[in-house]
Amino acid sequence: MASGGIARGRLAEERKSWRKNHPHGFVAKPETLPDGTVNLIVWKCVIPGKQGGWKPSITVKQVLVGIQELLDDPNPNSAAQGFCNELYKKNMPEYKNRVRQQAKQYPSRV
Repeated sequence: MASGGIARGRLAEERKSWRKNHPHGFVAKPETLPDGTVNLIVWKCVIPGKQGGWKPSITVKQVLVGIQELLDDPNPNSAAQGFCNELYKKNMPEYKNRVRQQAKQYPSRV
């Protein structure tokens, strides 16, 4: 099975699990295409702010830039994926190469 098939299978399972149990206020659902099919690779998500934690001085731009910074400079001591974490720590050129490959494989739709 190609890696795209593996990813889709994993995302289908994640979707089932999410629909059964997810944190209150959070939304995560795959994109629905004009023909009614579901694209499991592109998701629309909502992350609610904690009660009282949002400050009007924080802009959408700051939130998005903050996410970009986390993606650009992740915390290797708190990694979600072990393999990527090890690659990040031990072989930065290969890590960056794989990130570029992923970005090319799933270009922005904006």
